Amino acid sequence: MKIDIVSVFPEYFEVLNLSLMGKAQSKGLLEITAHNLRDWTHDVHHSVDDTPVGGGAGMVMKPEVWAECLDDLLGLEPPAENGPAEELAFPSSEAEDSPDEAILDFSEIRDDALLDEDAADVMDRAATVEPDGGSDNGATNGTDMAPTQESAPVLIFPNPSAPLFTQRDATELSHAGHLLFGCGRYEGYDARIPEYYRAQGIDVREYSIGDYVLNGGEVAVSVILEAITRLMPGFMGNPESIVEESYTGEGALLEHHQYTKPAVWRGISVPEILLSGDHGKVDRFRRDEALARTNDIRPDLIEALDCKALDKADRKTLMSLGWEVSAAHPRRLS
Repeated sequence: MKIDIVSVFPEYFEVLNLSLMGKAQSKGLLEITAHNLRDWTHDVHHSVDDTPVGGGAGMVMKPEVWAECLDDLLGLEPPAENGPAEELAFPSSEAEDSPDEAILDFSEIRDDALLDEDAADVMDRAATVEPDGGSDNGATNGTDMAPTQESAPVLIFPNPSAPLFTQRDATELSHAGHLLFGCGRYEGYDARIPEYYRAQGIDVREYSIGDYVLNGGEVAVSVILEAITRLMPGFMGNPESIVEESYTGEGALLEHHQYTKPAVWRGISVPEILLSGDHGKVDRFRRDEALARTNDIRPDLIEALDCKALDKADRKTLMSLGWEVSAAHPRRLS
């Protein structure tokens, strides 16, 4: 798999040379290249951002710089002309007092700045964002097409208004041949960038990794990249280690607890049944524990289970936990 990462801090990704990710590169499973976005700038200051259209604090990453970079990495020809455009000036009060002077529609550009420092010192804005209820196929992702084909590049941005990245997304993207990640900073990137590349037929994905704020996309890209690559054949030393993990497969649950030797540590024993040598009972114990943990922590995953796929023991366990299992999906009893 070929992986390109674009960032204003490409040195951040030197960590990808460690551990299993480094070994996968040595074995030829992965080819990872981190690019400095500033290499595609042409001014003396190597500027990659500008003030937000419509006002507001912070800075927004410029589409011109991103476009030159992405065109090069995706092997796309830039358009012959950008079309007619005018230089817009925003001396604040005049622009605000004369809304009729606006000649372009910037309604899709987000203006929800979190910080209010000078442009040169502005803290970098979160690359991870509020999810829209956990959907993994929302409107901001180019997933209306067929599953990712190995020959087609996939362009991925951590984005402040995107669906939650899930294990299902990781599984799908683990079959891609080329992933290109863009790391946002400051107030994020101009919203026209993903819009433009979708229009060119590129599979563009925008993902959140959770309900919290980070300074930039580098951390989020590292999370997404590791979740994807560890599912590739040959990446893990023991492929069986990922079979029963949390969120994996149909009817996904949280994983059961794990224990190792010694059997008693500081007065705490591992569950007796795990020492029995009876693999059937061990499997059942772990399955029941997974159901119980999911019930306590992520009941939404229980609600998504297909009751037809549950065996008799599963149904008994769920009923003991307060679920009704006679319909298509479990329903919590009041």
